Amino acid sequence: MLNELNIKGCIIVADALNCQKETAEIVVRGKADYLLCVKENQQNLKKDIEDYIRDENLQKSMDIISKTEKNRERKERRTAYTTNDIKWLENRKDWSGLVCIGAIHTEFESKKGKTSQWHYYISSRDLTAEELLYHARKEWSVETMHWLLDVHFEEDFCRAEDKNIQQNLNMIRKLALNIIKQYKSIAKSKKAISKIMFDCLLDCTSLLKVIYEN
Repeated sequence: MLNELNIKGCIIVADALNCQKETAEIVVRGKADYLLCVKENQQNLKKDIEDYIRDENLQKSMDIISKTEKNRERKERRTAYTTNDIKWLENRKDWSGLVCIGAIHTEFESKKGKTSQWHYYISSRDLTAEELLYHARKEWSVETMHWLLDVHFEEDFCRAEDKNIQQNLNMIRKLALNIIKQYKSIAKSKKAISKIMFDCLLDCTSLLKVIYEN
């Protein structure tokens, strides 16, 4: 797919599934940059980055930024780390154009308690911590929308082969989700999106209420 696209000057952000040497090579050959999330499918690489980034002494030489957001009753704090000091990284030359590694530590705080998670990255662009956070958030927002579309409309199982039909259905589904999200916000509804959709399916009054609340 990437071979067929004009990606010159772009930064390609991809999840762990696409964290492959072949992908990195294709992106660099297309005169673009990559930002790839590293997980267990690249176990040794992930372990090397994890050990380096989470060393408190080494962190002093890294670029670091933290941002805190409050979403309803949940507080999220994201801390990003980046460094271009990768001379120590074994097999770094196997990854075309690799110049930077990084990580994002996300901490969640709510009434249920505190949790946290780490995500690790490699990039062919020398990113600041703020740039890493920005590009990663963009990718997360795309993944979140895709997850919602698949959960509520089973989009991954759609068998429409015509490209125009696929695009039209995708736009209609996104429009429906946005209408429901706006309704939830305006009406301060605590109902799940799936419950609101089910109510609209069974009762035209509920459907009209959702539409006209917007």
